Amino acid sequence: MAMKPEDALQAIAAARGDAVCVPTMTTSPAWRTIAPDDLSVGCVGFMGGASSLGLGLALARPDRRVLVFDGDGSLLMQLGSLATVAGAAPRNLVHFLFKNGVYHTSGAQEIPGGGGVDFVLMAKGAGYRAAYAIGELSELERRLPSLLSAEGPILVELHTGLADKTPMTAGMGTPFHQQVERLRAQLIGA
Repeated sequence: MAMKPEDALQAIAAARGDAVCVPTMTTSPAWRTIAPDDLSVGCVGFMGGASSLGLGLALARPDRRVLVFDGDGSLLMQLGSLATVAGAAPRNLVHFLFKNGVYHTSGAQEIPGGGGVDFVLMAKGAGYRAAYAIGELSELERRLPSLLSAEGPILVELHTGLADKTPMTAGMGTPFHQQVERLRAQLIGA
């Protein structure tokens, strides 16, 4: 049975330290509840932009770990970002991919290729330093310390079920421009 996205996010939250986090689409509602005051900026409303936004943050702040919480449908929208991230080679970036095989936010339509899309192979082919598939919460919890300290970019494909809430059912939360201003103020003051 696939892990619950909320459980994976809880495990990451417990281990993340002072990382800047970029939740997207179906990870956003749960992340707002799990870590309401952390250093994060949600990527909702521009599907496929999480890895690029995370890359910009990682390059701007190489002193901080940056964690991207991407969806498989979202990443497929901007698949070329894998090569862009790999080419920039940010050592501080961990790209968590929540793989459920559907566009959950817009109604759970199957993504092209469904569950058979191999993002680990694509990330390795694009030039990520490492890429892993994890299907069990206990394995994620065991591997998190090494994943969060390893030299990036790293892709971690998490095999998950559907999230309890999506931005469409939970609301969009704080507008993006306000999230950016809050994050900027936190990072400048940090």
